[in-house]
Amino acid sequence: MLLVRDFVAHMANEVVKRLVEGELIETTAAGGVAQRVRQRMMEELTVEDRLNEEVREILIEHQDEMRRTGASYQEMYKKVKQQLARDRKLILR
Repeated sequence: MLLVRDFVAHMANEVVKRLVEGELIETTAAGGVAQRVRQRMMEELTVEDRLNEEVREILIEHQDEMRRTGASYQEMYKKVKQQLARDRKLILR
């Protein structure tokens, strides 16, 4: 993840503050709204991290087969990651 968690919390607070100031939203619980925005931002920012972990697990499960066939780990990593991203309609950075 490229952004520090504290900065994400700051950004979420600023987004909510500006939405309220711009009268784009009304709320009496800006802190709660900011917390929910922060959670969604963190989920979005960690999508690729979770995908990478899943790719590693898949490749570990198939490591014997890859060894037998002489498949490159790096090449298989790219292909599996691209396929999972495509299947889930993810846009990666």
